[in-house]
Amino acid sequence: MGLTKQYLRYVASAVFGIIGSQKGNIVFVTLRGEKGRYVAVPACEHVFIWDLRKGEKILILQGLKQEVTCLCPSPDGLHLAVGYEDGSIRIFSLLSGEGNVTFNGHKAAITTLKYDQLGGRLASGSKDTDVIVWDVINESGLYRLKGHKDAITQALFLREKNLLVTSGKDTMVKWWDLDTQHCFKTMVGHRTEVWGLVLVSEEKRLITGASDSELRVWDIAYLQEIEDLEEPDPKKIKGSSPGIQDTLEAEDGTFEMDEAPEDRILSCRKAGSIMREGRDRVVNLAVEKTGRILACHGTDSVLELFCILSKEEIQKKMDKKMKKARKKAKLHSCKGEEEDPEVNVEMSLQDEIQRVTNIKTSAKIKSFDLIHSPQGELKAVFLLQNNLVELYSLNPSLPTPQPVRTSRITIAGHRSDVRTLSFSSDNIAVLSAAADSIKIWNRSTLQCIRTMTCEYALCSFFVPGDRQVVIGTKTGKLQLYDLASGNLLETIDAHDGALWSMSLSPDQRGFVTGGADKSVKFWDFELVKDENSTQKRLSVTQTRTLQLDEDVLCVSYSPNQKLLAVSLLDCTVKIFYVDTLKFFLSLYGHKLPVICMDISYDGALIATGSADRNVKIWGLDFGDCHKSLFAHDDSVMYLQFVPKSHLFFTAGKDHKIKQWDADKFEHIQTLEGHHQEIWCLAVSPSGDYVVSSSHDKSLRLWERTREPLILEEEREMEREAEYEESVAKEDQPAVPGETQGDSYFTGKKTIETVKAAERIMEAIELYREETAKMKEHKAICKAAGKEVPLPTNPILMAYGSISPSAYVLEIFKGIRSSELEESLLVLPFSYVPDILKLFNEFIQLGSDVELICRCLFFLLRIHFGQITSNQMLVPVIEKLRETTISKVSQVRDVIGFNMAGLDYLKRECEAKSEVMFFADATSHLEEKKRKRKKREKLILTLT
Repeated sequence: MGLTKQYLRYVASAVFGIIGSQKGNIVFVTLRGEKGRYVAVPACEHVFIWDLRKGEKILILQGLKQEVTCLCPSPDGLHLAVGYEDGSIRIFSLLSGEGNVTFNGHKAAITTLKYDQLGGRLASGSKDTDVIVWDVINESGLYRLKGHKDAITQALFLREKNLLVTSGKDTMVKWWDLDTQHCFKTMVGHRTEVWGLVLVSEEKRLITGASDSELRVWDIAYLQEIEDLEEPDPKKIKGSSPGIQDTLEAEDGTFEMDEAPEDRILSCRKAGSIMREGRDRVVNLAVEKTGRILACHGTDSVLELFCILSKEEIQKKMDKKMKKARKKAKLHSCKGEEEDPEVNVEMSLQDEIQRVTNIKTSAKIKSFDLIHSPQGELKAVFLLQNNLVELYSLNPSLPTPQPVRTSRITIAGHRSDVRTLSFSSDNIAVLSAAADSIKIWNRSTLQCIRTMTCEYALCSFFVPGDRQVVIGTKTGKLQLYDLASGNLLETIDAHDGALWSMSLSPDQRGFVTGGADKSVKFWDFELVKDENSTQKRLSVTQTRTLQLDEDVLCVSYSPNQKLLAVSLLDCTVKIFYVDTLKFFLSLYGHKLPVICMDISYDGALIATGSADRNVKIWGLDFGDCHKSLFAHDDSVMYLQFVPKSHLFFTAGKDHKIKQWDADKFEHIQTLEGHHQEIWCLAVSPSGDYVVSSSHDKSLRLWERTREPLILEEEREMEREAEYEESVAKEDQPAVPGETQGDSYFTGKKTIETVKAAERIMEAIELYREETAKMKEHKAICKAAGKEVPLPTNPILMAYGSISPSAYVLEIFKGIRSSELEESLLVLPFSYVPDILKLFNEFIQLGSDVELICRCLFFLLRIHFGQITSNQMLVPVIEKLRETTISKVSQVRDVIGFNMAGLDYLKRECEAKSEVMFFADATSHLEEKKRKRKKREKLILTLT
């Protein structure tokens, strides 16, 4: 590697400073058998599991690139389904923290995930308007449900019946029959988007939340049950004309859009509305597992709780009302009115669904989750807008329940965006400051060591010695803090406007500040005596002021302390002599103001980054522009040289950090990870670490590795990544608005499915070659009259010298279950005849019958026309039919036998445990008797 310059690669090391990101929802998870203690929270592309009792992060479910948009724990509590921005879904095991299952089927962000009661199926709704039902056990898609015209907001499985109900932003609520996979009912009683949907009262009631302050309540009646009861149903009047039918239903508020009413599975009638206190839209509507507590919130910080009464409680209420009414009636009749009138009591919806209380959180609610503990206590956990998690508990059975905040997670992040970052001189401490607080982090453990309240911080640095820090604020103040005690030592009014930038002098005796009041001020450190204590403390004193014509945006000392660079609002950078403050150079060429700049360690170069998206590299000796680089797709927000080199980092509003070489004007590498604009970054004094902060509330640490980075390879990798992205987008129509044929299948073409198809093709080709070789070998042996050694294929040797057909089977077994159908779909038909012949072999041998049958039926379905018209394949299909039927029935028999065996064992265990239970009970009784006898003896002796 003599000629090419060697660079070292920086890689993402950690994400910290974020407690929970806004896009996803918070959920309670069961860990180590404990419920209500741990919560899963989306954190950019990862999922963090927090312990609410200790306030600690105990597990990170590692994501790839895309942001998390939806979480749903499985009913058994062992898994967590995570939906991402790009439409993929991963299922993580909460025991190991690994995501083994991936589903790709949606084209846009996942908006809702719901398991069915047993956890065998998962329904996902997306912004692409589709609902897909996945088989979690077989790791494959079952079917895609199309019908909504806008993003799906909620999907729920019914417990008793094989039905699914979904709501969308298209104002519709749709009922799907999962046996036939079609929508049999559309409710159009809403005038606005339906944001939430819950089933209560043993699934006899549906409650929907829309963009107003009404929660609409619908009564569900299953028609089979109505027929059983033989009640006359007004909606089944034979003689009524269709017009009358429609008006009847329109009055109910559910104008139905389906075929003849007889074809329906259930009927929905509007029962009324519950009024919320909030005037805005419902953001989240949920009911906790027992179905007793209903909760909802809008775009504010109030969660409203309602209690849904059970049949018994409603009956009690009715009886009470009846008594009262009778008393009243008696009183009236006593006053000389006519004898006993008919007493009639109506139960209103407000009596059945009662308001419990409101929970007011400290900031706007983004999402929440509820859990009912066996002791009757209700816990509500909230993810708030300002990067905060709060837990409240209350007892809903009390007459006036008071919510109490039991814990909150705050230390691990700022409430607002971090605007400034600095490293201490020993590379160990990192300072981050936001609108209300300063935090000091330990770089190696990523723990927050100190939190100090401050004003809106814009710039900062560690005072030499790392014992104090200086902060410049939006109001123009300088704030000096002591790190050991965490106290504010002094506040100085430095500028009249915002204090945008500070630069520590190379001799470390002072610093310079630049502000929006068009001045640059020079400060020196000094030790002053405090009135309260005998010891001296650090302070600063102003020495000189340089007045300019424009607001100062950025200041920077040259390393030899001879020059000072000042960037102004007029898009220029002016360079002055430090000693005389005389003007030396003006660097002009940017079209918009220079937001950031830095001077290299040897004072030879100055790099400037501007809002015009360009970075310019200038020589400091003559002020000539060496190169202008188009650096980012949006404003360049921060720029800093790596110490002792001419490499520098830039951060942009386009969510990217880039590294550049200022000598060769090369772009070295791009660090991608942030999901929103990046505000600032800091390079450690050793150059080994970079830390960055972004509007997504996260701080990210990047680490320099020992791995050399070769530019040609880097560009090659970038091109490959671009190609892989384009593969997934190939299916999209060329003309906007053009609709393609409905994709019946649940999967979607990704680079993984293309690679899997290629592996199958390679395996079939290898099988063809090897079988041809074997034929040749046999002919040679015949001709020679003796056994000639056959050279083995190295690939087959690597698999343990297996036969070519067994190798093909291995390849099929190696394909992920969720990608199987999609990879077979990509496969050209020329490979199908060979595959069918091989499948016949495999099924006869009885190897992986389930997998092979799944592939076989899928291939038959998609290539039906070509297979049936091909005369050569008729005998193959005939053979396959015989072997498949016999083998599948064999497998079924084995499974049936095993099920019966397991049932028997279960019954045995239950019988044993009952015996154990009785034994326990008798031993307890004996113990009690013994204790009673002892007590009686004691009393006797005492008396």
